[in-house]
Amino acid sequence: MLIVGYCLGIRSERRLCDEVHLNLAYRWFCRLDLNGRVPDHSTFSKNRHGRFRDSDLLRQLFEAVLSRCIQEGLVGGEGFAVDGSLIAADASRQKGVEAAEWKAPEAANRAVREYLAVLDDAAFGAATPVVPRALPHHSNA
Repeated sequence: MLIVGYCLGIRSERRLCDEVHLNLAYRWFCRLDLNGRVPDHSTFSKNRHGRFRDSDLLRQLFEAVLSRCIQEGLVGGEGFAVDGSLIAADASRQKGVEAAEWKAPEAANRAVREYLAVLDDAAFGAATPVVPRALPHHSNA
């Protein structure tokens, strides 16, 4: 069901359940017959925020699906896309963390550790040194 939601841009789990309940093609894809019960939307939230949060299961599932898509010729791997959406930050000085309370990267969850690990990699947007072509000329007049 999540694959249907991702492919069709359905962000709401509640709406996804409604769509699968009503659409015969989605039911077929999810291996639900006409009388099959569609899982409740809360099932997705409970699993995402509970069992799957620190597990590697979703990554393994994604990699298995990707591998199968490559085998079937659906994905070539020659190019990639980046989402450049601008998202307003939910940050302020009042929500800051004191230095004494800050956790070292080693204590962070897996997603944060992976993000921090690639920050210095130029392929992922790390700053590269820029040599100016000419120094600006300042007039003493």
